Amino acid sequence: MAQLHLHFPHRIRQAWRRALLSVLLLPLLLALAFAPAPSRAESTPIERQIKAAYLYKFAGFVEWPEGSFVRPDSPLVIGVMAADAMAEQLERIVAGHSANGHPLVVKRLRKGEPPGHVHMLFLGAMDKAALQEVIAAARSQPLLTVSDNEDAFAAGCIINFVVAEDRLRFDVALKNAAAARIRISARMLSAAYRVQQGVS
Repeated sequence: MAQLHLHFPHRIRQAWRRALLSVLLLPLLLALAFAPAPSRAESTPIERQIKAAYLYKFAGFVEWPEGSFVRPDSPLVIGVMAADAMAEQLERIVAGHSANGHPLVVKRLRKGEPPGHVHMLFLGAMDKAALQEVIAAARSQPLLTVSDNEDAFAAGCIINFVVAEDRLRFDVALKNAAAARIRISARMLSAAYRVQQGVS
């Protein structure tokens, strides 16, 4: 008996993959959003684990502009600056995983090093001037910037980790995302603690 083979356009297949990814990952993202914040005694290792898990999940809920990837299967590069312990934790989490067909790769960056060709950048412990310099350099490219420093958020970072109501959450600045030509899924925004709209 002949088998029936259905062929769908590439755009439709991509839409189905994004929808499926959202359905599968949303519960995990929401679980992270409402996970209790670590106690002060254990904050360093536990916070790193939770933040690294967030970074991994963010990759599946963000759309970069056309041309951000050389090929449909090019790696999605997550830069980590001035936070080697976070980079190590993130490397363990993303090993062997992908987001929207892009293998996930972690790139360690030294303090003050130009971001280069990365798609997401976590900013570790740096003084205010250094943070502002990196974020100013990142404005010229479609880069999802993430930090846990209020100075970075005020300087134009897109996502900032915060502890709210004894839980580790995150804020999103849509105006900064729009400036970077990055689209953030409504499902991810629904898990955010605060969303700053795209107007002044």
